[in-house]
Amino acid sequence: MKQQTQARLLLATALVVLGTLMRIAPHPWNLTPIGAVALFSGASFERKRWSFAMPLVALFLSDIVIGFHSLMPVVYATFALTVVMGMLIKRVSPASVAAGAFASATLFYIVTNFAMWTISAIYPKTLAGLVACYVAAIPFYGTMLAGDLLYSALLFGTFAWAERRLPMFAAR
Repeated sequence: MKQQTQARLLLATALVVLGTLMRIAPHPWNLTPIGAVALFSGASFERKRWSFAMPLVALFLSDIVIGFHSLMPVVYATFALTVVMGMLIKRVSPASVAAGAFASATLFYIVTNFAMWTISAIYPKTLAGLVACYVAAIPFYGTMLAGDLLYSALLFGTFAWAERRLPMFAAR
């Protein structure tokens, strides 16, 4: 039983590390695995501290390479909320994973663009300025949603495949 738990932890950790490396690789804006990593971590790690640590440490390590910016606290908080979304997935299925990925991308879009509107001199602090900020971010929402759906399918799918095909990863 202990070996099985360790094997599952190792597989989940390897998938998270791979996802992190994909964030560093060249990609279209917001087409990254971090939202999926956060969702997967919340759903896959039994220990809550691992659920939060894995995607947030992955995000931080990749930010060291990519660079830091003023919205980082908001971005990190949003991904922490995505971990919580993953914890709320009681039964992993294609529908629950797709719903989680959709919710994750939508949460990120709403929260980070509101934060951008509040700190940016580009947008006036009016309702029209807020709407303009959200409208300008629609293309980024599309790529974020595509990335969350794609990488969630890969992470959850690979893990489910390993559980079914390889006895050392089978669910308890």
